[in-house]
Amino acid sequence: MVVDDHPMWRDAVERDLQDHGFDVVGVAANGSEALARFPACRPHVVVLDLQIPAPNGVDVTAEVLRQDPSARVLILSASGEQDDVLAAVKAGATGYLVKSASRTELLDAVRRVAAGDTVFTPGLAGLVLGEYRRLSEPAVTEPDRPTLTERETEVLRMVAKGMSYKQIADRLVLSHRTVQNHVQNTLRKLQLHNRVELTRYAIAQGLDEDDEHAD
Repeated sequence: MVVDDHPMWRDAVERDLQDHGFDVVGVAANGSEALARFPACRPHVVVLDLQIPAPNGVDVTAEVLRQDPSARVLILSASGEQDDVLAAVKAGATGYLVKSASRTELLDAVRRVAAGDTVFTPGLAGLVLGEYRRLSEPAVTEPDRPTLTERETEVLRMVAKGMSYKQIADRLVLSHRTVQNHVQNTLRKLQLHNRVELTRYAIAQGLDEDDEHAD
């Protein structure tokens, strides 16, 4: 589903997605339309502008994920402001691109978000990681943190850095399926539900910090 209040932009994004094999099941010009059409359309990915007529993109994100926790929301906004980015991610957005992104970047982001990856415009990932570490500092000292294997911790560290499953598999010389299994085992141990929650946990533990200089 594509949600944007600018008709030319909305039509262009819809056309680009369709031209590259995506099935656009719905479009909307504002938050009310998006929420009214979402239950019938049940899109796997929502490409959503933040600055749309009420309810805004942050509120739509939260409500979409309340209705369907398996849905993915990719924000495509003209704003790269810190407050906007963090509000969207806290509402559950899996990705955030600014509208200066190229067509190739958008298509790649939609594919990655659909696969469960977190995707941010370059420069925004560090902002989000830093903010979540700051907000989650008390969690770092939790004494009863579940025990992960060395490999699970290694995979979790790469998840925290925003690497895709394919990138992790290539880096560790593992199959894509093996990486997925490690992630699923980690989710189960930590009693988390998806990759977004896993990324937040990893950031809270400081696992996104660069300490692998020997590679």
